[in-house]
Order: sequence, then C-alpha cells, then structure tokens
Amino acid sequence: MYDLKITGGTIYDGSGAEPFTGDVAVQGGRIVAVGEAPGEARETLDASGKIVTPGFLDVHTHYDGQASWDDRLEPSIRHGVTTAVMGNCGVGFAPVRESDHERLVRLMEGVEDIPGTALTEGLTWDWESFPDYLDALEKTPRTMDIAALIPHDPLRVYVMDERASFDAQASDAEIARMRDLVREGLEAGAIGFSTGRSDLHRTADGEWTPASEATAKELAGIASAFQGMGHGVLQAVSDFDLEREGDRFPGEWEVIESYVKAGGGRPFSMSLMQRDFAPDQWKKILAGIEDLNAQGFDARVQVAPRAIGVFLGLQCTFHPFMGFPAYKEIAHLPLDERVAVMKTPAFRKTILSQKSDKLAGPGSSVPPIADLLVENMEFVAEKLFTLSEDPDYEQPPEESIAAKARARGVSVWEQLFDTVIARDGREMIYLPIYNYTELSYDNVLTMMKHPNAILGLSDGGAHVGTVCDGSFPSYLLAYWTRDRTRGEQIALPRAIQMLTADLADYLGLSDRGRIKPGLKADLNVIDYDGLKLEPPHLVQDLPAGGQRLLQGARGYIATIVNGEIVVRDDKITEARPGRLVRAGQEAALAAE
Repeated sequence: MYDLKITGGTIYDGSGAEPFTGDVAVQGGRIVAVGEAPGEARETLDASGKIVTPGFLDVHTHYDGQASWDDRLEPSIRHGVTTAVMGNCGVGFAPVRESDHERLVRLMEGVEDIPGTALTEGLTWDWESFPDYLDALEKTPRTMDIAALIPHDPLRVYVMDERASFDAQASDAEIARMRDLVREGLEAGAIGFSTGRSDLHRTADGEWTPASEATAKELAGIASAFQGMGHGVLQAVSDFDLEREGDRFPGEWEVIESYVKAGGGRPFSMSLMQRDFAPDQWKKILAGIEDLNAQGFDARVQVAPRAIGVFLGLQCTFHPFMGFPAYKEIAHLPLDERVAVMKTPAFRKTILSQKSDKLAGPGSSVPPIADLLVENMEFVAEKLFTLSEDPDYEQPPEESIAAKARARGVSVWEQLFDTVIARDGREMIYLPIYNYTELSYDNVLTMMKHPNAILGLSDGGAHVGTVCDGSFPSYLLAYWTRDRTRGEQIALPRAIQMLTADLADYLGLSDRGRIKPGLKADLNVIDYDGLKLEPPHLVQDLPAGGQRLLQGARGYIATIVNGEIVVRDDKITEARPGRLVRAGQEAALAAE
C-alpha cells in the first residue's frame, strides 16, 4: 500500500518535456511510480484538472537566522518551495565566537534589513564552527529542506577579528586558515561558499562589509578549498564598485575570474540585474560569464523573474511622509487611528504645506537612500506604482504615481498622500529599483532566456520591511506563462524546469527536482488556472515583536515534502518533514 497517491493530474516532470496525464505514487518519502500506479494508498489526492510539478528550489534566501527559531519558513513555503539555500551574499552567522554575536547581527541587519532586535532575541547561538551550525540546524524539523552556504563575512571576522572590516589584507596564514575552515564546512555538508562585494551593502553602523575588502588572492585562496571536492558551489554578488570613481569593471571582473578558476571546476553563480545608473553593465557581466564557460568553467548568473523593488506604505519600513513634522506627531498611533487623523481635511492641508525632515542618520532604521528618494520625488514618482489587491509588477508608464497626478491635475505629493491612506492605510506603493529601467520586462526576459542563467534572487527571509520576493515561483508561473500581455510569455514546461531541475542540477542535488521513481517525494499540486498572488501584508510575528511583510498565493492544492503534505489548500499544515541537506553525503536513489 502506498502512503500517498496523486491521481489524474497533468504531470510536468521538471525535465521541460510536454506534460502527460497520470498518477504519482509515494512511499517512504520517495516517488515509487509515475504514470500508472495500480494499488491502494493510505491517502489519495485527486489532481484532476490540476498540474503536478516537482517541489520548487530556491537557491538565494537569507533564512540563516530565521531557521534557528522558525519551523515554517514563510513566505517561501507558501509558494511551492521545498528546498531553500541560505547563506548567500557572504552574510550569515557561522563560524562565530561569542564576542562577535552582536557584530554579525549588525551586519545582517544592515545588509539584509532584518530587525536586529528580532535576531538578537531569536538566534539560539548554540554553535561556533560551521559544522556546529549545521548540527544546530539539523535539530529542528521544518516545513521544507534547507541547505547552507558558508558565508565569507563571518569567516573573515572569525579569522581576522577587528582587521576584517578595515581594508586590511589577509595574510597568507589567514588565507590558509579560511581555506581550511571552508574545507571543513564542505566536508560537513555545506552546499558551497558565498561572498559579497557590493558597495551598496553596509552594516547597520554604515561600515563596509568585511568580504568587500577581500583581495583576489584571498578569494582564490579560499576557493582552492573546493579542489578535489565532488560537491559544492561558489556564489558571489558584486556591483563592481559603482559608488567609487572610475570604471572598476575590468579590475573587479579579474577578481571574479580568479575566484571561479581557483574553485576546482565547481559551479559558480553571481547575481545579475539591470541598474538604472549602469544600464548596460548586465550585458558586460553576461559576456564575462560566456567567456568563462567557453574556457570550460561552469559559470551562471542568478536572475529574477521581475524587478527587484521595494514597497512603501504606512506599514512598511519607509513611506514618503514619515519625515514630515505633522506625520511624526501621530506616528506613534495605531494604524487605524493614524489613518483616521490623516483623512481629515485639516491634516491633509497641513502636511501638504510641509517639507520632510532628514530621515537617515545615527540610530535610524531608514537607509540613506530614503532621503534621496524624498528629495527627488518628482522624478522618482515616474517609477512608483500602486500595487492594490491584484498585484501587477509590470505596469506601463501611464500607471505611475506621477502620471496619475498629471491626469488628476494635482501635485505628486497630493497623489502620494491619497495613495498611502487608501485601503485604510494598507495600500502598497511599489518602487522597482532594478530591472525596470525601460519600464518593461523585455530585458528581464532576455536574462531569463540566457543559456547560462538560473532563477534566483528571491532573498527569502530578508529585507522584511520593504521587500517580499519569496513569491517569485508563483509569479513566474502565474504571470510569465499565463497572464503576461505586454510581450512574450514563457512556456509552462520550461518555467517549471527553471524552478526545479535546472536548480537541482546546478546544486548537484540529484535526488530532487524531477518527478521520477526513486527521487524524493517533493511535489506540488497546483490549480494552475486559479493560481494568484495575494497582496503583501504586514505581520508582527518576529521575535521581540518585529514586523515583516508576507505575501501568500492562492492555488496550492498541496505542497509535499518528503512524502508529507505541508501545505493543503493554501494553508500550512502541522507536518514538519523538512530536514537539513548535507551536500555530498546523500546519495540519490533514482532508478536507472
């Protein structure tokens, strides 16, 4: 008798092939039959009229802290993700000495916008080495499987102490020590190593991140830990020193190349997006990746299926009026009371006659870019859009806040004010920062179709007050394969392959990513016609009362991890079959 049988579904097996109708049988956490599955089951799930897919993988999350206190891992579990990789961009919490706990919290808070108070209260810190960290993660069952990259920042702090953050070069002995610790982590089951080289990444105190100071020699030395290993990937993020003077691209690319080439031939990926202030840089990165592959290396770019943007609103970390004197007088009030005051004619007249005070500064949780946005709001509003109840992330220029203001004959600030108090103060304003320079997704499509591209950059668990891109998988399926009218779509079999087999192959996880006998029973049953993103909303469920944005979806009949249903009819169940993935230590049981 099977544990579970999914009957009559349209099966997309993850290979990119055309679908077929049939059954999927599960026993002992593994797929045991596909197509025909005669016999009874303890539970039967009717998938008639629905699609059946492998569970989705997410290679770019930041659940490093959240995973130590949270067994649900929202929002990713609400979007069909059954395996998540954390530790990206060089930030994380191991290895670490007790004296550096607060330092790593401030680093994660600054780089990934995760409340420091939540991290301080929630982190268990029952580890020092990276193998210790994996052991700690392994103790907690979760909704999904997780895998961890070894992050460069804590590694550098652990080896170099105070010198890690002050433009100091690592000595040969320190490089050797970092290499040995990475090797130790890989042998314990780390999925790889990550580094962050972005000028835009700063600690909560405004300092450069430790990894951003690393030389090519250091990175190559660390990457040499992969030589002779049969598993593990290398990951990097860099903006190529765009905040510094001169064209730094050639020099920075040489650093990236040396890092990849020293890595023993292991797969490499780096973030790719179009930036307004360097609109053609993404093409240079693609050219460099193509050259690395021509030389025989396995180099990829991680791309997103939509703009990398932030949400503004009365519930978010930032909104346009938070620096206005009139608003600051009522900022302490509960949302409903604030909105009631803001809807009065007297308050509207007062606040629209004022200017914003400076927002960023010592002790402020608001990033420096907030002041820049406010000062240039007439220009920025050309790229601000109302998200509303039916989130639309690819809106044309005529739907912008600025365009709506012109159509009404009011100022941009008047339009903004009316927008933030809409839906009883729960309206979201969307600012696509990257990937929307031309106000369309034509370049995003080009990135996604590139043969060296993989889907990534969801940042699940990070930027919790301004971003909620853990919904990327649902968005790819609903928008790119079904709803997009502003240009070319993506075929559904290919989209599912991008979310499953492509990512499993990159990570070297041959036991998942496809619907095939012998593989892990990580599956989704989806009402494809009814699949729909919900609007982002704010919840206060982090430790110490911290708040974050969550975004769900409708249409997930079931998400199955290791043969157990963890989401049923869009609701998370009590099942917690997810485990730590120890790379290189788990042989696939796929039938030949």
